[in-house]
Amino acid sequence: MKLNLPFVPTERAAWLAAGAAPVAVLLGAISPGAWVAAPAAAVALFMLVLLDAFLAGDITLWSIEADDDAEVGEATDIVANAKFAKGRIPHRIEAALQFDPRLHEEGRATIALLDGKDTARGKFRALPSRRGTARIERAWLRWTGPLGLGARQVERELAIDIRIWPDLSPVRSADLQTFLRDAQIGLIARRLRGEGTQFEALSEYEPGMDRRWIDWKASARHTKLYARENEAERNNQIVFAFDCGQAMCEPVDGLPRIDRAVSAALTCAYVAMKGGDRISLFGFAQRPGLMTPFVSDTRAFHRLQSSAAELDYHAVEPNFTLALATLTGKLQRRSLIVLFSDFTDPTAAELMIESLGRLVKHHLVLFVTITDAEIEEFVGSAPEDLATLARSVTADTLARQRATVLERLRRLGIDVVDAPWDQIGPQLIDRYFAIKRQEAIG
Repeated sequence: MKLNLPFVPTERAAWLAAGAAPVAVLLGAISPGAWVAAPAAAVALFMLVLLDAFLAGDITLWSIEADDDAEVGEATDIVANAKFAKGRIPHRIEAALQFDPRLHEEGRATIALLDGKDTARGKFRALPSRRGTARIERAWLRWTGPLGLGARQVERELAIDIRIWPDLSPVRSADLQTFLRDAQIGLIARRLRGEGTQFEALSEYEPGMDRRWIDWKASARHTKLYARENEAERNNQIVFAFDCGQAMCEPVDGLPRIDRAVSAALTCAYVAMKGGDRISLFGFAQRPGLMTPFVSDTRAFHRLQSSAAELDYHAVEPNFTLALATLTGKLQRRSLIVLFSDFTDPTAAELMIESLGRLVKHHLVLFVTITDAEIEEFVGSAPEDLATLARSVTADTLARQRATVLERLRRLGIDVVDAPWDQIGPQLIDRYFAIKRQEAIG
């Protein structure tokens, strides 16, 4: 099917016209009778543009393709295809796209299509920066003639939606999968002896066993030392709570803190579900938002991923008092609450500390925050001038205030993980195992 396509001049034709204008003025000044050469040259250039555009050929089919799903911070390809009449591929073909900025910065892209066997094909590698649904709204395709003076252009309205999910690359990593396969809480759920709270059996005490396991009453009856073997603690409730307020929307190394937190939480959640625990997600800003039912089967892990994708970004201060009171009212038993949050000054942290102080009376709380590498860089910078010195002093003050808030949380009995974003996931998993060994949740 042939299409009626508009002819447009290229950038090369525009530069030729711009360069010829001063020459025409100079020629008219030197020889006024030769002024007719200027319009004649303009007509000739116009005819060349039309001829070149005509020689560019007709397009029969073109399309824009993209995956239905992508992950924040992970590249995804957008592919442009074009097929031309009689298999004649023009020398230069470009596609331009307009889309949601969360799919890639600035919300636009240009794709150069290269000659293939039967069709021209090109791709653009987008890097999603926020979760949600991003739409590719409009596309343009332009191809030029052999002289590079004239081009044809088509335009199309698109409605291609790409769902941007949380980043699960840490869950799929070979190191984590190998660890889960080889660890005690491996792929097959089985009864684990030696630690936990639920009695499993008695066995004769052997050197190297923990003396706390000795059952003195049973030992007295049998005149030998016997030790208790307990089943490892399972079926614990773990809530990953996310502050979706202004501080967590600030970027760290190119992605919002909330997205870094979600990736770390889902990685730890996957490990915990392998260990037989139950997981729920809770999000809040000015008001409590998402709260999922508890999930324990790893086959339902996609539900947590889908729910985490719904955690929105809010440029407001969070209401810790309302959010944590609501969360406490929804929990019917003692749980481990892993709170991902951040703060900018002690005043903003006062209500958070007060609310966490009430929460820790009924639940085990783990506070997770991302280290501000920029502040540390400013603190360590050499005071070469007054501006650098003032910035260093301010950064040092903020760092001290931050350390004070975290110390107050520790004094309340709250465990704290404060690490760079790329270390939060592993440190969170290590802390989870330490809590399991201490049997502190149930």
